[in-house]
Amino acid sequence: MGSSDAAGSAAARIDPQVHAAVARATASLSPVSIALPLIDWIMHLVSSPGKRLDLASLAVTQAEQLARYAREALLAPGAELRPCVEPQPGDRRFDGAEWNAFPFNVAQQSYRLAEQWWQQATQGVWGMSAHHQDIVAFSAHQLLSFQSPENYLASNPVALRRTLAEGGANLARGLLNLLDDVRRATSGEPPAGAENFVVGRDVGVTAGKVVYRNHLVELIQYAPATPRVKAEPILIVPAWIMKYYILDLSPHNSLVRHLVEQGHTVFCISWKNPGAAERGVGMDDYLRHGVYDTLAAVNAIVPGRKVHAAGYCLGGTLLSIAAAAMARDGDDRLASLTLLAAQTDFSEPGELGLFIDESAVSLLAAQMAHTGYLTAAQMAAAFQLLRSYELIWARLMRDYVLGDRLPLNDLMAWNADATRMPALMHSQYLRRLYLDNDLARGRYQVDGAPVLLNRIRAPLFCVGTLTDHVAPWKSVYKIHALTVGEVTFALTSGGHNAGIVSEPGRKHRHYRVLTRAAGATTLSAEAWEQAAPRKEGSWWPEWIAWLDARSSGESEPPRIGAPEQGFAVLGDAPGTYVMER
Repeated sequence: MGSSDAAGSAAARIDPQVHAAVARATASLSPVSIALPLIDWIMHLVSSPGKRLDLASLAVTQAEQLARYAREALLAPGAELRPCVEPQPGDRRFDGAEWNAFPFNVAQQSYRLAEQWWQQATQGVWGMSAHHQDIVAFSAHQLLSFQSPENYLASNPVALRRTLAEGGANLARGLLNLLDDVRRATSGEPPAGAENFVVGRDVGVTAGKVVYRNHLVELIQYAPATPRVKAEPILIVPAWIMKYYILDLSPHNSLVRHLVEQGHTVFCISWKNPGAAERGVGMDDYLRHGVYDTLAAVNAIVPGRKVHAAGYCLGGTLLSIAAAAMARDGDDRLASLTLLAAQTDFSEPGELGLFIDESAVSLLAAQMAHTGYLTAAQMAAAFQLLRSYELIWARLMRDYVLGDRLPLNDLMAWNADATRMPALMHSQYLRRLYLDNDLARGRYQVDGAPVLLNRIRAPLFCVGTLTDHVAPWKSVYKIHALTVGEVTFALTSGGHNAGIVSEPGRKHRHYRVLTRAAGATTLSAEAWEQAAPRKEGSWWPEWIAWLDARSSGESEPPRIGAPEQGFAVLGDAPGTYVMER
């Protein structure tokens, strides 16, 4: 060990403090993680004269296109012109007739041409690593998004028309909205409208009792809603990055309530919102005191029955680790395994992987060592950048320039009710899973020995969502390559949250589903998408039918809790941990 590694060295005393300060100043985004790809891009572009010639030629062509378009727009106002660049499917920017009037049509076409040029400039540069290329392209996209004519009053015809029509009243409303948001942010209050979605009153209201509590979780057992229930209970493991009640939102879109109404006995974990005191809580604690302890409670309350286990997001990743460890140890208490938008192979984690490299993780570790946890605001920054148009620029224009506020719905209110993450757990999660991909590579250890997902023999039901920025569906689909058992995969419309909270009767919902038999050949994700039949509506009934087919029959509803075995009723759902801020 060198002198710089000694506990009392200047490096050990000073550097973590400096790195923590940098993390606080940059919203935990590593400047080095951006600078190195930029240097990589510049140096390889400088040494690629052919690429530069192509870009120069493209710039000349684009200048000619824009000049021709501007001339036609000036000479024939109101005429329908052929655009220089066609918008991408789903691109809602510059919608509306106002954007087709001069000079705004020229401004938006100029912006689209700039996007096109930068897309070419940041792709296909000889010698660049794919990760660096993606970061440079993402950074260029963010800078261009900031400069979009849609973001400024003077260059936005919709905003100008509204301002003239209302005599500036919209700007006054926008200023009030801004002042209210600043006040709420500085005082730690939830966003406007959250008061309409109080946990236990408006959301998270399915009847149940807390039947177990330790330092990390509360376990909720929901009251039966049918005279007889399926014999095997369901244990839900939500992600600890979120409050559990995303799966028990309003009565009409509560997955928990729907399961209960379909005759299932449901248990759900509610994670504690950690603080500085939990800085040393790690992945092993979440496994042992989260999954194993609650599974033991379910076994005591519903004795002699296997359990259908379902995990959402990080909860699904944790559950897959638990299932693999149980299979390794000959523990067959699981009747089935359901993974909802949960990754097990992190080799292609999607856009979120742009923020995760050694520099970024080290910076986060230094900041978390100072505070003991990662705050919700720090996590939110990365997610907002992934969807900067919807979550940043469109919102700023709508709320503060147009003076409009979208009414908060239950999912938006839940999203604002975020949780913290313990320092040790988050560092372990990022390093062992995201950076090193230990689970997929068979190196993840539980109790001193590696666990292998191909040991799992319980049937799997996996759900991916089409527009998921957190767990891209093709990444979720990789579970097929890691297991040899039966896998039923469903791909549903929507994103990471709205695709899962997709109740029957909701409009414009569809999904695809296909089962791979145990030991059968695995299709590529693209081939699977072509082969899987499309079905209209919610995926929930598909999953419930799948669960029912793997249940052993019906029985009388179990009692709530098992006090003689140490699982007495501790209070009403939704419990106390979900209330922690």
